[in-house]
Amino acid sequence: MLFGASGAVSIYNIRDYGATGDGATLDTKAFALAVDAAFKAGGGTVYVPPGRYHTGAIRLKSHITLHMEAGAVILGSENPDDYPPTENVWRDGDGGHGRSSTMSSLIYAEDSENITITGRGTIDGQGRIWWLRIEYANPKKYKLPPLTDEQKVELAKISRGRPHLIRMLRCRDILIENVNLQNSAEWTVHPMLCDFVRIEGISITNDPDASHNTDGINPESCTNVRIANCRIDTGDDCVTLKSGKDEAGRRVGKPTENVTITNCVMYHGHGGVVIGSEMSGDVRNVTVANCVFHGTDNGIRIKSQRGRGGVVEGLNVSNIVMHDVSTPFTIRTFYIGKDKVEDWHPVNEGTPRYRNFMFNNISARGAKIAGEIIGLREMPIEDIVFSNVRIQAAKGFFCANTRDVTFLETIIDTASDPALTLRNADETRADGLRTRKPHKDTPLILK
Repeated sequence: MLFGASGAVSIYNIRDYGATGDGATLDTKAFALAVDAAFKAGGGTVYVPPGRYHTGAIRLKSHITLHMEAGAVILGSENPDDYPPTENVWRDGDGGHGRSSTMSSLIYAEDSENITITGRGTIDGQGRIWWLRIEYANPKKYKLPPLTDEQKVELAKISRGRPHLIRMLRCRDILIENVNLQNSAEWTVHPMLCDFVRIEGISITNDPDASHNTDGINPESCTNVRIANCRIDTGDDCVTLKSGKDEAGRRVGKPTENVTITNCVMYHGHGGVVIGSEMSGDVRNVTVANCVFHGTDNGIRIKSQRGRGGVVEGLNVSNIVMHDVSTPFTIRTFYIGKDKVEDWHPVNEGTPRYRNFMFNNISARGAKIAGEIIGLREMPIEDIVFSNVRIQAAKGFFCANTRDVTFLETIIDTASDPALTLRNADETRADGLRTRKPHKDTPLILK
């Protein structure tokens, strides 16, 4: 028994329901029986003792705590048949995340509340075979030799997508803490249409060189989210805030809002903290503070394009250290497609809007490009403030199709370029911008 302030807590040991923990026998049924027993009793703790538990999809229910003891390892099955189909919120063909959203995750819940995943154990998605299947689908891109018959069989298995490691759909009061997550087949932690989500003290490790689309934490159309004290090292974005894609995201219309991301360390990956590109339902009221980004492609990245629609506003980023981050600030509405910076289109529901961002007390060393803010001619990115920011980069900062960008107590040192280049950048205030490394015959600001 475990004891708390309210007395004894019911414990449901998966070993008592037939789990072997030998790393080979499929223990999916044992997890399901333990969860059902706890649920029928009104809630309780499903206890995973030390051992290696090979399993397919595990569905959690309301008032369930999944507690993983130190030395306990959940190993995700490599067989797609062990992940039954589940709901695709966005519906096929109208702007969802493809087939992956119809496959159950390794651990998931739907329409539930008060769920906790905790302990010092490890959840291992065994993603390598899934990553290889993606490479089989495009052998020329990945410079693979001609496919063998066995590889063709593996290729056929990706037609149903890849399982996320943890996915919560339309849930409330979710806590994921302390566990080690690794080798996710695709996205690692994906709360979707959830409210009151807390993710704290977890470690995420997905091979940055071999894994594909293995984002760390992706809250999508969620409210009241806290991500704190996490270590994330992955093959795609470390933390990404989303709210649906194109018409589907606008139809569902649930923003991701009231988010805090604090005291985290991000390694490798495409971006440290990212918003988009699926942000059609809006993203707002986001604070990122006291974080370290080391070796990510981008630091803060906000990405969208014509057709997405949606508003991103109310972003405050402070007390950030970036080291060897290629581009510390990337804020663009040209994610994909052939649109050019000088193009102009009529404003409609598919026009994305970015506004009201504050960046304060940030240092970046070893960058290739100091930053870029590139908006649409018909919808400039507006109301951006950089205060007490220090950037050392090979190339300077570029702003195009912007309005009301302010630099206060900001230093940008470059190898040769101007510190700041402006193009159709109305109401830029750069009196507080300087460089410690001026270059002969090179202006501080190029207009």
